[in-house]
Amino acid sequence: MEEGAVIKNDMEKAPRTGDWRYMHPEVDASKCIGCSTCVPFCPDACIEMRKRTAEETEKTPENFKEKEIVDFDYDFCKGCGVCASVCPVKAITMRK
Repeated sequence: MEEGAVIKNDMEKAPRTGDWRYMHPEVDASKCIGCSTCVPFCPDACIEMRKRTAEETEKTPENFKEKEIVDFDYDFCKGCGVCASVCPVKAITMRK
C-alpha cells in the first residue's frame, strides 16, 4: 500500500462488534463544547458530530448552543474509553 492511501470499507459487510462491549460512552450535553477532539482518536471510527436536539439545547450553555454534539454509533463502539480520556472538558463518561 502506498503512503497516504485511503482504504474504503463496505459498511454493509463490516461486522457489528458493539454488542459485546462491557461499557459504553455517554455524553453530557451540558458539558460538551462541540470541539470534536474525540473524533480522530476513536479506533473504530464510530464517533460523529451532529446537531443538538431541542432537549440538549436547553441543557447547553449559551456560548455552545450553536456547536454540534458528539454522537456514537453503538453498533461499532467497543467501549474502549479513549473518547472519555481525551475529552478536554470530561463531557464523555463510560457507563455499564
